[in-house]
Parts: sequence; C-alpha cells; structure tokens
Amino acid sequence: MRAGQELTRMGTRRGRVRKDAMEKEVLPSWHATRRRRRVLAGTGGAAVAMVWAGTVISWNLAPSDTAMYWTIGLLMAAVVIVIPVLTVLNAATRGTASLPEAQLDERQVTERLRAHAVAHQVMLVLLVVVAVAVFSVPGDRGTYVPIAAVVTGVAALFLTHLVMPVLVAGWRQADPPPDDEDRHHQVREE
Repeated sequence: MRAGQELTRMGTRRGRVRKDAMEKEVLPSWHATRRRRRVLAGTGGAAVAMVWAGTVISWNLAPSDTAMYWTIGLLMAAVVIVIPVLTVLNAATRGTASLPEAQLDERQVTERLRAHAVAHQVMLVLLVVVAVAVFSVPGDRGTYVPIAAVVTGVAALFLTHLVMPVLVAGWRQADPPPDDEDRHHQVREE
C-alpha cells in the first residue's frame, strides 16, 4: 500500500513539475505573435519532411553509402530542428497538446481536442498518400524493398504522429487580446 502511495505522489510531483515547465516563458520573442508561431510550426513540418525525404532516398538508393549518409544526416538535422521547435511551441500553447488533460482548463482541453482532430486528419491523408505511393511502385511480389527504407518510413510515421498535434496547436493558436494599457496607448496615438 505504501509503495502505491509513493508512486502516486511521485507521479503527482512529476506532473506539477511538467506543468510548471510548460508555464515558463521559453524564448517568448519566438512565439509572441501568430505569424511567428506559424513560422515555427512550418519549420517543424519541414523537419518532419526531412525524415520523409530520407525514406525516399533510402527507397531509391539503398543499400549504398550515399543513402546511408544522406538518411542519417537528414534524420539528425530533423532532430536538431524539432527539439527546439517543440519546446517553444509547447511553451507558447502552455502544454495544450502535451500535458495530461487533468492539468488543463476547459479552453485548453477544447483546443487540444481540435488540434488532435486536425492532426488525425492530416495523418490519414499522409497514410493514404504513402499507401498510394507504395502500391503504385511498378513490379511484382519479388520487387526488392530495402529494409532501410522500411525502418526510415516507420521512424517518419512515428515522428509525424508524435509532433503533429503540437504543430497544429501552435499553428491554430490565436494571439492573446491586447492589454488595457495597450488599448489606451493605441487610442492616444490616434
């Protein structure tokens, strides 16, 4: 009984730490406006596209050193880009797509549901495109498919599924309403 209580307490503490981390302002100038958040989301999407490009390279060139170097290089570049993008977008959305639902308010839960719905629609379209591309490859049952392309494709699907809700939440988030002080300054300037 005591071990269960300790685990619950640790889980609660970890949840609070995670929520506190999401509440901190991380590079606020990077996500201050909707345009900047959309640039970040687009950058994250480009990083995901790099992994998909590695899959195409592996499919067409593997097994070769060229395919290996390009695929690994694209994967490493994608990881280097995705980590800060997700960190900043999570801070911008206050963890809407990443925190447990119990730690979100009603507005955040609604935004989370919308982000997940759009992310699922995007993933469905992506899966259909991948299926059509794979099934349209000429050949018969003996057609050679490099295992590197399969592994990279699975990694690309996983990464896309993982980051898509955060990218969508960052893309959709509206700018906060201006403060009263900002409104007074705008009225006085006019």
